[in-house]
Order: sequence, then structure tokens, then C-alpha cells
Amino acid sequence: MNRFVDQVVLVTGGTRGIGRGIVEQFLKEGATVIATYVGNTENANKFKSEMDEHKEKLQVRKCDVKNEESIILLFSEIEEVYGKLDILVNNSGIRKDQLTASMNLVDWNEVIQTNLTGTFLMSKHATLLMIRKRYGRIINMSSVGGELGLSGQANYAASKAGQVAISKSLSKEVAKRGITVNNVLPGFIETELIADLNPDLVKGYLHMIPMKRFGKVEEVAAAVLFFASREASYITGASLEIDGGL
Repeated sequence: MNRFVDQVVLVTGGTRGIGRGIVEQFLKEGATVIATYVGNTENANKFKSEMDEHKEKLQVRKCDVKNEESIILLFSEIEEVYGKLDILVNNSGIRKDQLTASMNLVDWNEVIQTNLTGTFLMSKHATLLMIRKRYGRIINMSSVGGELGLSGQANYAASKAGQVAISKSLSKEVAKRGITVNNVLPGFIETELIADLNPDLVKGYLHMIPMKRFGKVEEVAAAVLFFASREASYITGASLEIDGGL
């Protein structure tokens, strides 16, 4: 079933991890997808080559979500080539964990600017484009970390809670224009981030999860595609936790 065959989708941080999984699912559903990355061109090109079956529908673009000039350039290209943007997935995000008392301002600012300011800037420019068509879907990839506030993640938790707060305000501002704004809050998901963790830490996290397993990227992507669908047209300002009961 090609639910998104006529739609243009933008996924930030879309060349690896959860972002890659979201891009793959949209492509399978017939969408035209622009996946952004910030630094690793080699990895981005490798991803593009691996998507050979969908190469005509996939564009990979370098864009720093902290830099508004870079974003303006990207949206100008989208408008020129496609004339519209139907769906934005704010997936770009970083972590720089440290206890609050030891956290330096550089690490605080970088996480806030990437995760929170990036969401603001991308949503701002997407909204300006979506309003013209009186249709749009914005999905923020927040985290249960924004609710739980795990130790050593004051910057990350603040940024993720902030994404939910932005969506609540923005959803009210654009609702009458046919645009919805929602949040997906993953818990511990099987990505390279989990693979790099200390085994004892992994055991500790598994013990916290009632389902006793980590989530799959496909399970997160399914939630994103639901919020992006026309079936979710009466849901806005909402958050869905994908965390195994955490």
C-alpha cells in the first residue's frame, strides 16, 4: 500500500539510525524523500547507494540544522524542485552526556542548539511552505529522556522536553491551516548508540524496561508514518511513547 506516493518528505539526520529507518519506510510507501546529514558525506553516499531500488525517489542533502542560512538554502531547493513539502520529520539529534555539575557550556549549547533550536528552525521554514498548500505534517523525534531526566543528561532532557513544548504551541498556531504537529518519544532502540554502550549499562537499561527488550527501528518508524498519514488528521500536539512500558 503506497500511502505517500504523491508526497514529499524531509527527514533530518536521515542517513543512519532511527532516521534511516524512517526514510526507508517512507520510500517503501512511495514517498519522495529528502534525507539530510551534517558531516559524514561518505556515510551519506553509502546510504544512497544502498537504496538503489528507490534511488529515483531519494535525495541526500548536507544541511546543518543549527545554521539558518543552510536551512533557507535547502528549503529554496525543495520549493524550486518540488513546489511543496508535505511532511517534516525533525530527527537530527546529538547527546553529550555529563553530570550537571561537570557539564561545560560548550556541550550544553551544542545539544540545545542541535536538538531544540534545530527543531525550531526547521519547523519555522517548513510551516511557511506548508501554509501555502494548507496541508502538512510535522513530527518531532523527541525522547522519553525528556520525561524521565536520566542522570547525566540535563542538556539532552531539556532539549527533548523542549521539542514537546514547541509542538504544543506550534500545533495551535497552524491547526486551522491543515497542519498537524506531533511527537514520537522513543525509549531504548536498537541502533549503533546502544551497540556502543558498556555491557553492564545495557543490562541495567534492560532491567528498567517492562518488556525486557530494546525497541526496533521499524517500530519507531511505524509510529512516525501513522502521525504523517491522513488517518491521523485529527491528532495534533500529541506525544506517543515507543518505549516498551519504560
